[in-house]
Amino acid sequence: MMLDIFSSFDPGINIINNYMSPLAFWIITSSSIILYSTALWTTPNSFFTSMGALLSTMNDQGNQTHGKHIKGFNSFIVALFIIIINMNLMGLLPAVFSYSSHLLFTLSFGLPLWLALIMSAIVFNPYSWVAGLLPGGAPHWLNPFLVIIETISISVRPLTLSFRLAANMSAGHIVLTLIGTYCAASAFSSIVGLFVLISIQMGYIMFEMGICIIQSYIFCLLLSLYSDDHP
Repeated sequence: MMLDIFSSFDPGINIINNYMSPLAFWIITSSSIILYSTALWTTPNSFFTSMGALLSTMNDQGNQTHGKHIKGFNSFIVALFIIIINMNLMGLLPAVFSYSSHLLFTLSFGLPLWLALIMSAIVFNPYSWVAGLLPGGAPHWLNPFLVIIETISISVRPLTLSFRLAANMSAGHIVLTLIGTYCAASAFSSIVGLFVLISIQMGYIMFEMGICIIQSYIFCLLLSLYSDDHP
């Protein structure tokens, strides 16, 4: 049973098991781009209004950090926010591989962006960046230890950022797989139990959709907060 649960994270194509993740991924990605671009020539509705509110929230968050002084940082964060939301929501569809639950996907965003902020800070003002490793007002005998601790704290940021998103998405999909397995097992045993499990799964899917948006926001929020270390 555990193999069946974790096999849902297999990105390969298997027609027999109805896994057509790569094909479905490109189809849904292309359709989502077309869907968002239709806002340029169609009448605004509740969907585009809600998407505009999400984009404005992420943009306002970026303006509250030092990222507003980095050219193009806010635009990149907002675009990344939408990309991660799309990936998270696509992972809830049947027979679609959840890319955001894979560390390769999360590290491909977290590590380069973190490294870009670090390299930009070092090139822009290396003395100010190095001075930021030492908190002000600390005792002199603690300075070497504080520098080491702060360096380790900064170094593990991309790992904690990536693991947080992947772990939360993986946990949600494992729970959905478990509920679906029990629904299939009880389909021929108890009709009442089947309807109860289906109701629970529908409610949990709605809950997981909210988690997808929240985790996307947290991922981009932490990236914007990391820009505060930029001199």
